[in-house]
This record gives sequence, C-alpha cells and structure tokens, in this order.
Amino acid sequence: MVSGLINENPTVYERKERRVRTDSTNSDEFSVEPIDQLEIFDILFFDFAFINIHHIRDIRDPEHPYSLEQLKVLTEDSVEVDDLKSYVRVTFTPTVEHCSMATIIGLSIRVKLMRSLPPRYKIDIRVAPGSHATEAALNKQLNDKERVAAALENPNLVEMVDECLSPSFE
Repeated sequence: MVSGLINENPTVYERKERRVRTDSTNSDEFSVEPIDQLEIFDILFFDFAFINIHHIRDIRDPEHPYSLEQLKVLTEDSVEVDDLKSYVRVTFTPTVEHCSMATIIGLSIRVKLMRSLPPRYKIDIRVAPGSHATEAALNKQLNDKERVAAALENPNLVEMVDECLSPSFE
C-alpha cells in the first residue's frame, strides 16, 4: 500500500456477519424498492469480470490490507438514509486524528456510492465530529462537486481510489 504509515499498528476488529435479505415480497421488477441503512452498508457492486459482489463495508484502507469495517472507520450505524428524500449520509471515523488518508477514504466512499446508487440520491460524506484535526476542511472538500470532479480527473487519485474499491478476495 503506502510506505511511511501514519498509523503503523491499527486496531483490527471482527467483521459483522453478513445478513441475507429475505424481504422480496414485491415481484414487479419495474417497481421502486426502498433503500435503507443496511443496504447502503451492504451495497452491491457486481463486477462482471470476476462475478464478484463487493460492499461499501469492504472498501479497503489505503494504508493497510484491512477493510474500513475491520478498522471501524465505517459501521452500519454510521450510515443514514432517507429514501423518500433520496438522501444518504455516511459518517466515517479515521483511525487517527491526523490521518493523511482521510480524503482518499472519503473519496472512495463517495465514488462507491456514486457508482452504486441511482443518480437521484444526494450523497453526503462526513468525518465524525472530533475525529480529525481538519474536520471542517475535509467535510467541505468531500462534498464540493467541483473539488470532487477535479480529484477524479487526477489519474493518481483515481488509481488510489480504485485500489481501495478493488475486491480483496479473502
């Protein structure tokens, strides 16, 4: 990943068991199904090249070979959804207050959701209050359309984001 680690020895937590959705009472394939907190946390991304299912909880940390869930950067409780207003907020908690990778983590979450959710959704990515030294600047940067678009034009940043989003094959 990256040399000169900011957090050389992060605490690694157990992954939560994946829950299978069984509520498929609606058989109309053209109807709109509501999206909830669990679905965002477990959002599906089908990679047809590998027939792989990849979830937001599986986004990898840019510095370590662990998922954001394993580092408790993301939890199911950190996801808020208002399906009626087409609004999703994800609040993440960097492992250290001075994490230099917080922008890449937030950008990875945003890109994952942009690729996975219908375009009607407004996506709001936030750093947990008090969890980062430059919290206000990060929140502004991660939610500014022009800044996000400019970041996604940078091939080095896109490569880092794609690496975070690539499946780990555990």
